[in-house]
Amino acid sequence: MGGHFDIDSKLNEIKNIELELQKEENYQDLNKINELNVKLQNLKKSTTKYQELSNHILTNIELLDLLTEDDNEVKEIENNLENIKQQIELLEIETYLNGKYDDLPCYLEIHPGAGGTEAHDWANMLLRMYEMFCDKNNYKYKVLDLQKNDEAGINSVTLKIDGYYPYGYFKSEQGVHRLVRISPFDSNSRRHTSFAAVSIIPVIKQNKEIEIKPDDIRVDVYRSSGKGGQGVNTTDSAVRVTHIPTGIVVTCQNERSQIKNKERAMVVLKSRLYDAEMQKQNNETGTARKSMIGSGDRSEKIRTYNYPQNRVTDHRINFSIMELDRVMEGNLDPIIEALITEDQRRKMQGEE
Repeated sequence: MGGHFDIDSKLNEIKNIELELQKEENYQDLNKINELNVKLQNLKKSTTKYQELSNHILTNIELLDLLTEDDNEVKEIENNLENIKQQIELLEIETYLNGKYDDLPCYLEIHPGAGGTEAHDWANMLLRMYEMFCDKNNYKYKVLDLQKNDEAGINSVTLKIDGYYPYGYFKSEQGVHRLVRISPFDSNSRRHTSFAAVSIIPVIKQNKEIEIKPDDIRVDVYRSSGKGGQGVNTTDSAVRVTHIPTGIVVTCQNERSQIKNKERAMVVLKSRLYDAEMQKQNNETGTARKSMIGSGDRSEKIRTYNYPQNRVTDHRINFSIMELDRVMEGNLDPIIEALITEDQRRKMQGEE
């Protein structure tokens, strides 16, 4: 893959973070402490994994030296070494996730676009794909808001994703996803094209650049319509927060408590406002990213899922994979890894 996992550098970074966590003045800023702990946990996980893989390599090489070419175990050991090599390559890819917010949790939002009922169903299919990807890769996700469509699929959904470099891994999913298939809703079985927009926003709880004035927001409460067990529909616990100056609307109904839903909605709003401000600055200065992730524009068509051809194509790097069914079951790893690797290659070559 062309990466390099610098174990010494990462171990040194672990020591520095542990020293920062021991400083009393830092405990006045709980958000900073939480961010440092998340970074420390991620670093320890990757360094431990690297050390374990290195030990496995040495053990297998020693065993190979003791065997002859005719031994049946040689093939098994060679397969073990190939598997270890692939795992190390994944760790090397992770060294590319060094962006400012790559190690932060993120919000994943899906909104259906053109295509009517088809688009609403497509948005729901994407939600299932991302949930399965999270399950397969040990990401924890929580549905903050889910608006179902009366006919089929969903009107919108917001997930919060936690785990190992969530924003770093998911940020390349931002953009418009296009579906081509024979419609199950069309009695004439015609081919339909549908669209859904995916937004990925880092969870930024504290940012001095973003100030939300009480007079700038309107808070509405209503009866929750989502999951939640007994009592979820008996009180007006769902919250809708509208930021009047920008028109940004955030809804949250996952918690039974109206107070908790409002707190979550305010965190989402702050992250959206920060993201919108960064988009604005990039557009004004012409510094929008030209890497494999594209401009970051949510209107950019990034990927096509073509059922008749059993093919998924990412248009940013002209990458295709003939395993659409597996991709829809959450096996996004080949696509995301290809994007991260190509992005790093272009950065190193100065292609901005």
